[in-house]
Amino acid sequence: MFDDSPRAEFLGGVRAELPLLLGVVPFGLIFGVLGLAAGLPGWAVVLSSSLIFAGSSQVVFAQLWSGATPPPVMAATVGVVNLRHLLYSAAVADYLRDLPWRWKLLLAYLLTDEAFAAAIGRLRDGPPTAHRHWFLCGTGFTLWAGWQLSTLVGVLLGAAIPENWSLDFSIALTFIALLVLSVHKRSDAWAAIAAAAAVLPALALPHKSGLLVAAGVGIAVGLFMRRFDGKTP
Repeated sequence: MFDDSPRAEFLGGVRAELPLLLGVVPFGLIFGVLGLAAGLPGWAVVLSSSLIFAGSSQVVFAQLWSGATPPPVMAATVGVVNLRHLLYSAAVADYLRDLPWRWKLLLAYLLTDEAFAAAIGRLRDGPPTAHRHWFLCGTGFTLWAGWQLSTLVGVLLGAAIPENWSLDFSIALTFIALLVLSVHKRSDAWAAIAAAAAVLPALALPHKSGLLVAAGVGIAVGLFMRRFDGKTP
């Protein structure tokens, strides 16, 4: 008999998310170290994991901080990187439609790449029970806890590294790794190429707004190529 109690659904989400922490925890450790390398104080690195709670966006934030980018440009760039979460929200909206707003706000905060990946199968294919949102809560909370803890440990490790060890290169290496791991289709590759090509002439724009221009070009080219390939974004 299927147990649809809140506790069972929550623990089911925890179990579904645990294997994904194998990739999340090392990333959190790396971010803790490179956040310090970017010049952020330790408390700000940890706080960003709670406020932003999006690994790739936090790496972008650290990179922009190290370059003394104006706050409006930083906020806009992080917002562009997080646009993909709108797709996740649209995908789960029908399953959470009847929840009160306090639940929707909580789940919106916890809805990340890995939490969505672990929960969408249960929401889409599992029994339409009244407590299935607890499954998404379980996946999201597990990821949140793992990300906060790994970031904190990364900050502690980074603080123990001698100052004469230059870690500036770690930010660039992390960006390269994120790019390689995110390219799965031809449209992804074209988006990356277009953004790289656009950023060079856009570097002359004021207030480092060239980053936003390059991101916009990459997104536009990626969407066009998906449609060209006969797919929807």
